[in-house]
Amino acid sequence: MAIPFLLSEKIKLDKYQLFFIDSKLNCCAKLLGSLETSGDMNGKVCIVTGASSGIGRAAATLFAKNNARVIAVGRNVEGLKTLQTESQATNENITIQIADVCDSTQIEKLVCDTVDAFGRIDVLVNAAGIILNGSIENTTLDDWDKMMNINLRAVFFMMQQCVPHLEKTNGNVVNVSSVAGLRSFPNVLAYCVSKAAIDQLTRCSALELAPKGVRVNAVNPGVVVTSLHKRGGMADEDYQKFLENSKKTHPIGRVGEPEEIAELIYYLASEKAAWITGATYEIDGGRAQTCAR
Repeated sequence: MAIPFLLSEKIKLDKYQLFFIDSKLNCCAKLLGSLETSGDMNGKVCIVTGASSGIGRAAATLFAKNNARVIAVGRNVEGLKTLQTESQATNENITIQIADVCDSTQIEKLVCDTVDAFGRIDVLVNAAGIILNGSIENTTLDDWDKMMNINLRAVFFMMQQCVPHLEKTNGNVVNVSSVAGLRSFPNVLAYCVSKAAIDQLTRCSALELAPKGVRVNAVNPGVVVTSLHKRGGMADEDYQKFLENSKKTHPIGRVGEPEEIAELIYYLASEKAAWITGATYEIDGGRAQTCAR
């Protein structure tokens, strides 16, 4: 805030003072630039699931911009190709991998291929997930199994396969959970259960892996503008109404953006969070602090 004042008063300063001020401003500019691309991911190998859209896509993009080698995993071929080509500055850091996280054979191959190609795994971000409506009375076993397989089983197996390699690099895992893992919401019973299980998986595995130098954390977003709900069957008009209503249910007065969640994921995966493990971080505009409405 002092910069405009200094510039407006510049005529009153002698050349030595001006040189000092210009030097300070240049140092500040360089510092801000270094903060934008901190470099603590430079050369690290990061697997990001659900990378074709939403939070996974935002996380893959952010890691790549900070010089990580990103293996972007998903089933949407076009979405992954777009991710890889959308930025000339970072596309060389992104390797796309078409895989179904529910297929254990594909996951085993994914992990092996990653280690064969890059020699290591430093970070695993589990962002793939689905949501389907249903209560205790009408959730079908098929829908229950779909959500448990994608939201929970796949996360467990991805972690299990990556842990031996994360131990070698003192790496870490960041799971994308939900405010629904912390609070109950009507008509999304299986989704809430799956995310609550992710939180407990995060805590239990963090406790077990801490002596081996591997950290495990989770983020718990509120409503974020992604394709999650529409892929779960919500019509466009209903989705717009849902987003509008969410301004009232989130105390900050708006929904979130994928890039905001990605920033927290990146922080937890970075060395700046080296003393954080077993945490489930609310990033939900205050949604978890409210009563049901």
